[in-house]
Amino acid sequence: MNMNVNTLALLPEGILTVAGVIVMMAEPMLKPSASRKLLGWLAIVATVTAIVASLFQLQIVDQSGRIMAFSNSIQVDPFSIFFHLLIASVVLVSLLGSLDYFEGHASHAGEYFALVLFGAVGMMLMTCSVELLMVFVGLEISSISTYIMAGFRKGKSTGVESSVKYFLLGSFATAFFLYGIAMAFGATGSTSISAIAAALGTTATPTLAFLALGMIIIGLGFKVSAAPFHVWTPDVYQGAPSPVVGLMSTAPKAAAFAVLLRITFGGFAGMEHRWAVLMWVIAALSMTVGNLGALKQTNVKRMLAYSSIAHAGYLLAAFTAFPTNGIAAASFYIAGYCAMNVGAFAVITQITGYTEHTRTIEDFTGVALRRPWLGGLMAFFLLSLIGIPFTGGFFGKFYVFSAVIGGGHTVLAVVGLLNSGVACFYYLRLLVAMYARHPHERGNDLAVSTKLTVPAGLGLAACALGTLVLGVMPGRVLNLANRGAAAVLAEPVAEQAPTVVLQDDTRP
Repeated sequence: MNMNVNTLALLPEGILTVAGVIVMMAEPMLKPSASRKLLGWLAIVATVTAIVASLFQLQIVDQSGRIMAFSNSIQVDPFSIFFHLLIASVVLVSLLGSLDYFEGHASHAGEYFALVLFGAVGMMLMTCSVELLMVFVGLEISSISTYIMAGFRKGKSTGVESSVKYFLLGSFATAFFLYGIAMAFGATGSTSISAIAAALGTTATPTLAFLALGMIIIGLGFKVSAAPFHVWTPDVYQGAPSPVVGLMSTAPKAAAFAVLLRITFGGFAGMEHRWAVLMWVIAALSMTVGNLGALKQTNVKRMLAYSSIAHAGYLLAAFTAFPTNGIAAASFYIAGYCAMNVGAFAVITQITGYTEHTRTIEDFTGVALRRPWLGGLMAFFLLSLIGIPFTGGFFGKFYVFSAVIGGGHTVLAVVGLLNSGVACFYYLRLLVAMYARHPHERGNDLAVSTKLTVPAGLGLAACALGTLVLGVMPGRVLNLANRGAAAVLAEPVAEQAPTVVLQDDTRP
């Protein structure tokens, strides 16, 4: 191979990093009154190029099994590529939807595009790292970017509050994660996931090893908004700009779940009988707290924040389905959730605009009459979040609950199904306001949003198409998810020839 293996392993991350640096250097050179759209288009082109680079990596992996680089701390396999493609797709849609969002309102919009790219680099680095310290580096890169973006509307007090709260609570969660890494090293003598797996059977301190995993789960539980680590979610979602919420509610969660899947199913597989019980409890708690909390909300963004907590519970339920079915079901569900949730927030972005005067369910009264296309898309995404057939949400829940039942946890599956029934109420309440009531019923006219631009329309179309394809033709995505599961578990895969492993030559 002509390309250096280290360069090949981090090719998508390298492309996004270079583009982010260019955007950061070019932004100060523009006049405060000048448009920053060109910088946004540069970020979009870089993201598309990163997707192509990930597909190129997939071809190499199909031929060679996997790519090991940087002294075996980076592993590119079907699992990491699955999440690379997912994260890059979410970033692409977010950039398309926010290209005109800051136009005329913020002279620092170029910084936003750079932060999105840098955040994506951190998320991708998390998914391909098999060394816990490298995971921590990626986590910090991703977190710092999202902390800043949460308070990007500098003139809004709620934005500043959300950013500070997210930063303070996130710092505590990061400390838990780092302390877990230190404890894992103390118990096994390594921070490599594969080395931890090999040492668990002979460690003299298994309790310390389990405590290390518990600390790691707490740190990542914050990132995925799992109960009881969810307290930051409603306030941050309400105060952050809508396109930022669409991004931070999907891509960082996908990266955190990828890390959690690799650590539990790969590194701590020998302790499955212990951590499966912990996941059972957190999953049931997240589903229940999320759905019951959403019932009381009148603010749409807060409602979707509690909804995201519930969906984190559905995802965590798949962790109890050890081994292969759980990874594949969780990976597929993450893909479906990203498509429908980022699509829902993209619609909210178009309806509310930068000022976000349209906040409550009452404010959405009759929106389907004023903006029929946006109303139809919002209805489609909400139906997918409920789990209606022929949507990605339906097959996601179907695979998760089937895997949970197959793992012998029927009670957890029943808890999930009951919670899905509860979720119908608050999703349908928003649908009723949009379709069954006239705008004049709320006493004044509905806030009129800006005209739907071509880039935003493309982003919305991509989300709708992804949600539909995952609901009617899930085969290809599920196949890649199964291959990723096999890669995590080091099992042979029929579609691959994993006999040759590309490695770097930096090791002694």
